Amino acid sequence: MPATDAPPSYADLTPSELLNALDAAGFRGDGRILQLNSYENRVFQVMLEDGEAVVAKFYRPARWSDAQIVEEHAFALELAEAEVPVVAPCLMDHRSARVQLLPERGPATLALRPCASGVHRYALSPRRAGRSPELEDDAVLVRLGGFIGRLHAVGARRPFAHRRTLHAPRDAREAVALLQAGGFVSDNQRDSWAAACAEAIACIDAAFAACEPKSIRLHGDCHPGNLLWRDAGAHVVDLDDACMGPAVQDLWMLLSGEPEAMARQLQCLLRGYAPFMDFDRAELRLIEPLRLLRMIRHNAWVAQRWQDPAFPAAFPDFGSSGYWGQQALQLREQVRLAAETPSLASLM
Repeated sequence: MPATDAPPSYADLTPSELLNALDAAGFRGDGRILQLNSYENRVFQVMLEDGEAVVAKFYRPARWSDAQIVEEHAFALELAEAEVPVVAPCLMDHRSARVQLLPERGPATLALRPCASGVHRYALSPRRAGRSPELEDDAVLVRLGGFIGRLHAVGARRPFAHRRTLHAPRDAREAVALLQAGGFVSDNQRDSWAAACAEAIACIDAAFAACEPKSIRLHGDCHPGNLLWRDAGAHVVDLDDACMGPAVQDLWMLLSGEPEAMARQLQCLLRGYAPFMDFDRAELRLIEPLRLLRMIRHNAWVAQRWQDPAFPAAFPDFGSSGYWGQQALQLREQVRLAAETPSLASLM
């Protein structure tokens, strides 16, 4: 596996440093810490001296700018004010904090603390529990559609100024270029994989040229693992991938199975979505191309983080000949499905 330039790391994020960071932001932990699952960031449940519990999220160094993170937080607060069930970040008080807080004026949500490897940027949120939604239940899908519709109704009010815009043709090319330039693809699979990527990009290009969707503020990574379900319905605890993009981006990852099954699932989602937000059904033709984009970008995501010890442990086959041969095969199969699968709109 080729070497990459190592960004600032989490190596110095010890339990003591974690508690000191929270204390500097005005939150005193009682010493009980539980690390939560997260590849992208480092996330901990921390019990406080007052008996409450918070979730502390330390952002991956060099991934987002301060302005992008603050904008993510502002979107969460806007959603919460509109009574969309998201877990917004805790507000921090400039007067009691002993660390730099952003925004500099008004209630702050992001703390910046110098550390040996650079700066830890972190936010806190209330602890909220939930379970995975039961996507086999039509009633759950309808309620999920309503939740996403409400989120999009707020998201359509104004654009992001700092966060990225999903642009599938560009994003796919950037991911392929990163993997090729970094030498991550094994020599004996490089040509086959590149040819499969070229087919995938041609499919993506054609779909987005034909549709040219409107972009709104989105959750951005709305798969079942990022949704928590309670008796009152769905809520989200993280908008880490919030971006501008087509509405269908927050719907397609909830679909699975044969085309007829996906059409039924989509019909339920849109039944809940429609009272809150109009949906352009022309975007349905983007579902399979967006799936192709996600397949390509996943590999670039792993490659960019390879110096993080968690990634070689989680993806031990990444970089092997067998891995890239399988990736090429899966891309070609998905291109074939994109060409042969009837439009979901025609099945609904």
